[in-house]
Amino acid sequence: MKKHIGVGLCLCLGAWVSSAWAELTAIVVSEPTSRKEGLMLSRPGLEASLSKLLGQPVKVIASDDLTDAMRATRSSGYDIFIAPAQVAASALGHGYELIGATDAEEQYVMVGRAGLGSAADLKQARIYLPQQDSIHTYLARGMLTSAGLSFKDLGRVEYARYPQAGLTAITMKMTDATVIRRSDWDEWIKSNPAQGKVLATSGGVPGGFSVTVKKDLPADMRARLATWFATSAPSCGMKTTSVVPDTTRYQRLAELGTFTPPNLPGVTVVTAEEVSRLMAQGAVVVDTRNEKEFKAQHITGAMFVPYHEKSLKDVAYDVTLDDFSGLSKLDPKKPTVFHCNGPECWKSYKASRAAIAQGFSKVYWFRGGMPEWEKAAPQMAASSITSSSIK
Repeated sequence: MKKHIGVGLCLCLGAWVSSAWAELTAIVVSEPTSRKEGLMLSRPGLEASLSKLLGQPVKVIASDDLTDAMRATRSSGYDIFIAPAQVAASALGHGYELIGATDAEEQYVMVGRAGLGSAADLKQARIYLPQQDSIHTYLARGMLTSAGLSFKDLGRVEYARYPQAGLTAITMKMTDATVIRRSDWDEWIKSNPAQGKVLATSGGVPGGFSVTVKKDLPADMRARLATWFATSAPSCGMKTTSVVPDTTRYQRLAELGTFTPPNLPGVTVVTAEEVSRLMAQGAVVVDTRNEKEFKAQHITGAMFVPYHEKSLKDVAYDVTLDDFSGLSKLDPKKPTVFHCNGPECWKSYKASRAAIAQGFSKVYWFRGGMPEWEKAAPQMAASSITSSSIK
């Protein structure tokens, strides 16, 4: 027995020593337009300071390859990310927690040449953007989706390095649109009046660097890192993380290009409460999810008419790849509400478009779907959700 205890103790101590002295890793990721900030930050200084702070080696690398950085967030490639907001947004969805940001929120604008009215006018047009995973490209995707378009609807998407050059390209008629910081646009338009116009505006985006750390690092280590970045970061040429943005800002960034558009021409987007009222007035509620999901839980009284989806989750999807033959079971003269699993589920969006194309007179899209219905259920009738066993 003693021998076993001794061996176990040695193994535990060995594991502790190995863990305590394992090398931690951090990456400083710079946007092409923020390269100056990245150069000001001393990588050797950061390595030395963090190693001293944590009592073990910390290796720091610097990169402006946003695509590679995004890939690293999904594979937990580093213990610490010091990066733009879109990289932090991805990290927060893959086992990291937010320490803070170095700068206040910024707005971005999609700018187009004179003659364009809105982002919806960019079909078959040209757009100039930085590399594919830059914040400008993320926001461009979101603005286009909100306008019912995707990059596939454009005539040409040109990826370059510096977004400010997009304004020059518009002036020289080499492109039709670009995305730029609101502050850069405001400064530029003063010297170049009537050379372009704002087609769409983003919400607030956390500015500068955002710092995220792995959630599975020891709590005391994460606390020390949070304190250091909030107070001592200037010793290495970095601003302090004096701003702690609402994490929903990052969540919205992570969703850009993957969630359904917020609206759909010809269709009325409705809330859970509005769905309840429509049902009381005789509207048909159609659940487009799969059979397993429907049997597990559904809105009481909803019809099961699945949308079999093989096309891309994109506004420019190929409808010929999908099967919604069940639409023929519905009466096009009756008010019809389509829903599925919330904003990230495209089935009810596509079903609503199919109904409009087939001449349905009153189409409603319950974009929030089952997640929103479940949250609203306590305020509505207790029987508003039905569950049944799966055979």
